[in-house]
Amino acid sequence: MGTASESDFGYVLSERKAFDETKAGVKGLVDAGYKKVPSIFRHPPQKSEKKVSNSTDTSHVIPVIDLADIHKDASKRQGLVGIVINHDIPVSVLEEMQNGVKRFHELDAEHKREFYSRDRTKPFFYNSNFDLYGSQPALNWRDTFKCLLYPDAPKPEEIPAVCRDILLDYSKYIMKLGILLLELFSEALDLSPNYLKDIGCAGRVFGLCHYYPACPEPDLTMGTTLHSDNDFFTILLQDHIGGLQIRYNDKWIDINPVPGALVVNIGDFLQASFLLSSCFFFISCNFYLSWILLTCKASFF
Repeated sequence: MGTASESDFGYVLSERKAFDETKAGVKGLVDAGYKKVPSIFRHPPQKSEKKVSNSTDTSHVIPVIDLADIHKDASKRQGLVGIVINHDIPVSVLEEMQNGVKRFHELDAEHKREFYSRDRTKPFFYNSNFDLYGSQPALNWRDTFKCLLYPDAPKPEEIPAVCRDILLDYSKYIMKLGILLLELFSEALDLSPNYLKDIGCAGRVFGLCHYYPACPEPDLTMGTTLHSDNDFFTILLQDHIGGLQIRYNDKWIDINPVPGALVVNIGDFLQASFLLSSCFFFISCNFYLSWILLTCKASFF
């Protein structure tokens, strides 16, 4: 006879399986008119509480990095982690990328189901919570599509039409920026510019595009729980809503959106290999409004 905890876990798994089989994601719950957050998304109180810095000046933690200045002044090539401006990606491309992600996630569920999968080998797929069947106490309030950008990018016909052109266009800009950042990281480590690229730090690049629907009870769940990025580095595009935070000195610091800017973060692999500092991230749920939160991550492995 199973223990109570085993019985409870079996019930939780059945709930998660039922949610997964809808293939509609968190957006499907919102579209269905849910006014309460389902139990599988409810995080324990201790997980929902966090210390938040009251400081509005976070430049000492999250510097604004002007790539135009870095090209001119080699002394500024240290500490390339922060909010990046003058990265040569047109604002129109950034905006259309956000629009493309939103268009896909706001398709009717029946049109998205063909792309819903838990097969991570697919070049393009979408689902809700990659670790849905894991042992984490609660799920995150988000849906995601993942697209391999390099080296085996999807064929155009494998990408949904509503975001196909911009995803292919955006990936070209991101790859160019990623190679530039690898060169700057190499120089900051007193290595040759091509060192990190040559050892394979850009051997595999993929995009994760998260969609966080408006939540009826944002204090009970999370968009993304505490984590660090398990890659070499991440280039992140967030929308104007905000909600992205990093942990610094045991406090959570807001990364306020800067129009036209990208956020660059050192991942665990680069940190472990070269003793650089990575950050722990957290994304809160936005209030029950007509707004949604988007983040697009390009991860370099």
